[in-house]
Amino acid sequence: MHRLSAILSNYPNEALSARPHRSPLILLIDDDPITRMQIRRFLELENYQIAEATNGKEGIDAYQRLHPDMVLVDGVMPIMDGFECCTQLQTMPNADHTPVLMITGLDDQSSVDRAFAAGATDYVTKPIHWAVLRQRVRRLIQQSQLLQQLELANQVFQELANVDGLTQLANRRQFDHHLEQEWRRMFREQSSLALILCDIDSFKLYNDAQGYGHQKGDDCLRQIANVIGGAANRSGNLAARYGGEEFAIILPNTLIDGGIKVAEKLRSRLHALHLPHPNSAISPWVTLSIGIASMQPHQGLPLSPDALISAADQALYQAKATGRDRYCTYPLVSATSNTDVTR
Repeated sequence: MHRLSAILSNYPNEALSARPHRSPLILLIDDDPITRMQIRRFLELENYQIAEATNGKEGIDAYQRLHPDMVLVDGVMPIMDGFECCTQLQTMPNADHTPVLMITGLDDQSSVDRAFAAGATDYVTKPIHWAVLRQRVRRLIQQSQLLQQLELANQVFQELANVDGLTQLANRRQFDHHLEQEWRRMFREQSSLALILCDIDSFKLYNDAQGYGHQKGDDCLRQIANVIGGAANRSGNLAARYGGEEFAIILPNTLIDGGIKVAEKLRSRLHALHLPHPNSAISPWVTLSIGIASMQPHQGLPLSPDALISAADQALYQAKATGRDRYCTYPLVSATSNTDVTR
């Protein structure tokens, strides 16, 4: 699956829609059964769903169980009043997205100030003015829905800003951010971080091939990106377009042997594609040069992962210098050594 499709699949359709498909759920907390009945009937006529609780403690339990779109709470109740209930609601998950409308018969400034200090979004007074209640409920729910839609849209935008438009892998911006995060995490956990850098062999000659051109080159890049993304599909790994015809794979909690396994899987899958490369002096098919490095961040290394990038880059250079269509690891080993890890 392309990265863009994966991003959008994380968000339910109704969350990205301009209007939700279900009626908003309002949690009504009031100890007076007559008041609850009147408010419930009124709001049901306005096409809201209503759940009821008789005091603040019941209201907290119902909130955790039902996750309502709005809370309508009386200020004065036994066991736990509306002010304390409102205060506790602010500590609950998604409290920022759930408006609280306080109902109070105490029509004085100190009670209003107390309601807002407890976290209430707005208030109405008893006896209830139904037109006022209708307008305030509608406004608060619309504002809450709009805020949630804007936040979801912003999350999608932020995700898309980290995606390479051509290959749908992570872009260089996301690569740099993720690599630094994982470097610091491996430093804390005293674990190893591996990095693979890949370069398409003779890609300029591929684009220059008769009848190929950049459109065919873009298609080649997309196919190789799919292979790289598939080879790096373990949770926590990140495949990225490093730049031009270069790609990278970040492998947390991975030693050099683990990086070699990923590189071998990648080469095997790419060879199986048999992407023609008539201008290549190395192979009739598209191939990759690969550099692999793994380090355990420690006090002797900088907090930035430049050392790891430099090591993987040196290994990549060695792979190119020794014939391409192979991988090399860092530290580099002499080609005459029996322990040679160059492929």
